[in-house]
Amino acid sequence: MFVDILDEIGPTAKISLVLHTNGGQTATAWQLVNLIKSFCEQFEVLIPFKAMSAGTLISLGANEIVMSKQAVLGPIDPSLTHALGPLIPMGNQMARVPVSVEAVRGYLDAAEELKITDAHTLGSILMDLSNKVHPLVLGEIFRSREQIRFLADKLLRHSVQDSEKVKAIIDFLCADSGSHDYTINRREAQGLGLPVVKPSAEFYGILKKLHKSYTEEMKLLQPYNPNVELGLAAQANYRLVRGLIESPTGKSSYGFLSEGTLVRSQVPNPAEPSGVSVVVADQRSFEGWRKI
Repeated sequence: MFVDILDEIGPTAKISLVLHTNGGQTATAWQLVNLIKSFCEQFEVLIPFKAMSAGTLISLGANEIVMSKQAVLGPIDPSLTHALGPLIPMGNQMARVPVSVEAVRGYLDAAEELKITDAHTLGSILMDLSNKVHPLVLGEIFRSREQIRFLADKLLRHSVQDSEKVKAIIDFLCADSGSHDYTINRREAQGLGLPVVKPSAEFYGILKKLHKSYTEEMKLLQPYNPNVELGLAAQANYRLVRGLIESPTGKSSYGFLSEGTLVRSQVPNPAEPSGVSVVVADQRSFEGWRKI
């Protein structure tokens, strides 16, 4: 999809990416930056609201990061979802949960900070961890930790020349910020040494208007509720736009869509005073990227 859009633009002096994301896969962020930069000399990221986690990693590859007054970046410490990851109950079934790379590192660092030196105790700490998190997952976690630092270093070198400053930025984004939910505003991002600039008043208005249009189209402020989608009907078709990739001309636009039918029905339930429970079945017919 990005290739189609970039081919439409063609080689050019500068490409600006308007970015709004909660994050995603770090390898994808790395590939995306390299792809865009192969089409231009200058790469600019525009952040109207937030570019968290992998979105921040993309921003590290930009020659310039334009942040609105409410825009935020976030830590880039990855969380790993693995087929052998920990299982927890979720509803009436078990689900794999992601494991934070830095949370595992923090657990082991705690033993060091508590000055635990006894070999038997240290072995027990490691065994307890490996009983909770599969050893192969732990191995992948430490590989991911080194990979994210390596990728961040390569991306930053294009805009930050000072090696000590690069290391300080990576340390803060990977570990020193404390929580994966931590937000980094424009002033703090500038203080870290990132190539951040603020938009003019006119351009800020454009960014704000653009973000508002995406918010409305993807219903970002409306929590998903199947009963609201159904209303009073027993059955209703739905089409939800959950992600967008758009070209500047609008000729090549792609949406991540969820489409299907919601069906409300009653099922026997002796635990209910009425003897029945109302349930909503989601008959999903399509989910994925499509040209729109």
